[in-house]
Amino acid sequence: MWLLILLVWLVIWAGGTYWYLFRKPSPFSLESVRPPGPREFDQKKRDKVIKQVLRTRIKTHWHTLLSSEMGRKYKKQQRKRGFSVNKVPQNLDVIVIGSGIGGLTAGATLAKAGKKVLVLEQHDQAGGCCHTYIEKGFEFDVGLHYIGQVHENSLLRIAFDQITEGQLEFQELEPHFDTIQIGLGDQKREYTIFSGKHEMKAHLMKQFPNETEAIETFFKIMKVSAKKTHYLASMKLIPQWVCLFLLKSGIADLVSPVFRLSGTPATDFINTLTKNKDLQLIFSYFFYGVPPKESSVLINALLIHHYKRGAYYPKGGASEIAFHIIQTIQKYGGNCLVRAPVSQILVDKKGSAYGVKVKKGQEEVEVHAPVVVSNCGVFTTFQKLLTPEIQVKHDIQERLNMMKHGRGSFLIFSGFDGTAEELGLVSTNFWVFKDNDMDKSMEDFFAMSKEEAPDNIPMMFITVPSAKDPEAKIRHPGKSCMTILTMVKYEWFEEWKNTTVRKRGDEYYNYKMRFAKNLFDWACTVFPKIKDKLVFQDVATPLTNMHYLGAQRGAMYSAEHNVERFYAETVARNRCSTPVKNLYISGQDVFSCGIAGALHGGLLCASTVLDHIVYINLLLLKKKLKRKKARELAQLDKKKL
Repeated sequence: MWLLILLVWLVIWAGGTYWYLFRKPSPFSLESVRPPGPREFDQKKRDKVIKQVLRTRIKTHWHTLLSSEMGRKYKKQQRKRGFSVNKVPQNLDVIVIGSGIGGLTAGATLAKAGKKVLVLEQHDQAGGCCHTYIEKGFEFDVGLHYIGQVHENSLLRIAFDQITEGQLEFQELEPHFDTIQIGLGDQKREYTIFSGKHEMKAHLMKQFPNETEAIETFFKIMKVSAKKTHYLASMKLIPQWVCLFLLKSGIADLVSPVFRLSGTPATDFINTLTKNKDLQLIFSYFFYGVPPKESSVLINALLIHHYKRGAYYPKGGASEIAFHIIQTIQKYGGNCLVRAPVSQILVDKKGSAYGVKVKKGQEEVEVHAPVVVSNCGVFTTFQKLLTPEIQVKHDIQERLNMMKHGRGSFLIFSGFDGTAEELGLVSTNFWVFKDNDMDKSMEDFFAMSKEEAPDNIPMMFITVPSAKDPEAKIRHPGKSCMTILTMVKYEWFEEWKNTTVRKRGDEYYNYKMRFAKNLFDWACTVFPKIKDKLVFQDVATPLTNMHYLGAQRGAMYSAEHNVERFYAETVARNRCSTPVKNLYISGQDVFSCGIAGALHGGLLCASTVLDHIVYINLLLLKKKLKRKKARELAQLDKKKL
């Protein structure tokens, strides 16, 4: 009798699970992916998509423009740019605030699921950290410097193929994708990081022959982290009470060590592996504003593992991502509008979001939809876009207390006359450190006064996008560009927060150029030939990032990635749904930073909105593609015989 009851319950459970997972049609299909079309090099045509610009050049004096027929045409042209009510699709299902990769991924996935989506971007071009900008004939990437795990039939590659419908192509970089320099002058040591399923570990062991056991153990942690992180991510999709029961009862820890690893400080763990300070740094060399002692060993391991199967760069530059995803959204009846700053999320008396207010000149325009997705971070969403009476509610404050503000980013964009070959530039990135004690150097740096900081920068990252994209030579012949990045405190620049971009005054300019000069001079020790070939330089501080990216306190990686954020219970509570009904969070604040992290934030958000786990559909596609590949290889072998 009991056996029969148990069998009935198992059948009901299995049937219910199957119904939940597969009751809704998949937004993804192999049929929607088509061969990549020819690259669009015409900037005017690209701007129609990513800038919503329909431009005809009018060359005349400004005062003549104001009263002439040409002036009226110019004004009409200006009105065609950016947000306009007549560009808003009718009968919207979803509004997405912010066109970063997280917002675009959520938007494209929902569009392919049959939703009519409108993406609103406050900047004058779409893409967020995936956008590029062109100045004086140089094209600079802003936030995408390289990406991993987009090899053939990987889950991330399949996701990109679906949201761009096969139009985004990647260039695989050299196996030697990163160089790490530690120390200055005669004390400088250099280590190289290679991609490759087996080569990465073997190459590191060659450089540290006495640390093979430590490296072996760390790579095991990398493997566990990569294979089992979906357990953590799934906690954002299953009922919260189930997650908390599994965690508090200890059942989750019995299932996988990933729940314990996510809450383990990197320094604590790495100190058990080795006393070699250089190797300790290499295990945590991806700096994102948090010292290793305050970061999660799981996140640091995932970042290194991300490039194990190769490092890649989008062919045509980072702006290709937004260019193609937007066209997917438009194909299914949606749109992406720029110069559309959202000033408020509309919430009705019952506590449900039903649209947004968009600033249009001196006016505010209401746009309504039953679902609102915010891709502009938890702090902007809850502290700026909701009314004060909603902000102060306990459950909103509880969500905010799970996060801390991230560190600001400081970037230098430099343009040079000369090709990569002439200047000795390479696609390999350089991570440069003055000291091998990251915990101490970061702690000391962020404790410094505003006046001390520019002369004591402890680390920097150098990337050369023009050496990564093979088509850069076609778009910008005879030119090379470089981006230098470091992390800074927002407070050092805070006194100029109420000034206007590019009009912040001499004191601000001189202060930021102290940082820029020291960083550029340091970069010249890595690439000596660039110093005399510099013809353009632009500098972005946390205030610049706030203006163009809408990043709170200039934090390009959004909320701080401290270890407390990755405690398993916090991961389970910090989900895409919010205390405001029909309002959802997407992007880097959902799980982790970076292009891949933000994209997964978009997929998790779309899954939550649809009440359907789209990862199941992606995994089924992956299985089909692997079978197809196996058949092709088998047929090839037959032909050889």
